Amino acid sequence: MADEIVHDFSPMFRVYKNGRLERLTGEDVVPPSLDPATGVQSKDVEIAPEINLSARIYLPPNADPTKKLPLLVYYHGGGFVIESPFSPLYQKHLNQLVAQANVVAVSVNYRLAPEFPLPAAFEDSWRALNWSAEGKEEWINEFADLKRVYLGGDSAGANIAHNITVRVGWENPEGFNLQGIFLNCPYFGGVDPIGRETTDKGWRVFCEKLWRFVCPSLRDTDEGWVNPGKDPKLSGLGCGKVLVYVAEKDFLKDRGLYYNEVLSNCGWKGEIECIDVAGEDHVFSVFGPDTQAGIDMINKVASFINN
Repeated sequence: MADEIVHDFSPMFRVYKNGRLERLTGEDVVPPSLDPATGVQSKDVEIAPEINLSARIYLPPNADPTKKLPLLVYYHGGGFVIESPFSPLYQKHLNQLVAQANVVAVSVNYRLAPEFPLPAAFEDSWRALNWSAEGKEEWINEFADLKRVYLGGDSAGANIAHNITVRVGWENPEGFNLQGIFLNCPYFGGVDPIGRETTDKGWRVFCEKLWRFVCPSLRDTDEGWVNPGKDPKLSGLGCGKVLVYVAEKDFLKDRGLYYNEVLSNCGWKGEIECIDVAGEDHVFSVFGPDTQAGIDMINKVASFINN
């Protein structure tokens, strides 16, 4: 009976009756490198070794200490349960993004649920942002402009980027200027179904179960960190511009469109742009950075950061 499955979140992970967690994807890792295709260098750094909080830092080719570059802090996706900055998927994605946008990037290795239930990922991500903004790390100190900081993420990582930005607006930390965020197919939720959620019961149940799995203390999915439309702090979002990507075939598309709507109408003073990509599915640019849609998105994010 120990091998009986009690939670099946395929194709992401399964949980067995004896408590064993089997991650079905996102477990492969590649070392940091000098990427021959883009010329981007990467290295791994420890942020808080006592909780195993670390990051992979990226430096674009021809970085010049006399011409400081924007700093991008990136949060990977994976439902708060799988993936890492060290996976081949994110290594390739960040190499291409860093080369195109000409930024110094910090890809955060936050702790994963269920071993570390939420809010651990948020606390780690906040700590990593503040560590980055201290500017003590060699590449950040030498090449990054802390007056031009951006956050980005895909899926659960986009949820993290949004919530960290709410906290920036609320706490107004000193030492850096958060200019903007980009959210790729953000993972949000809510009690009342919207759009495709009203017809696709299977995906809706999957997402509802996942929220409760990663955060057992969750009251319901209208908590503000899950449903920004119910967050009284939304109008204080701590940046001036937001870029949101949604994909036509993605179950989470309507949540991204709803985010665009509520942020546009809540009294926040910044600018938001929402791009709906036809024919694509969830986080298409992470899975296919070489596809035309992936290339177009990375180019758009690069211009968003640099304009």
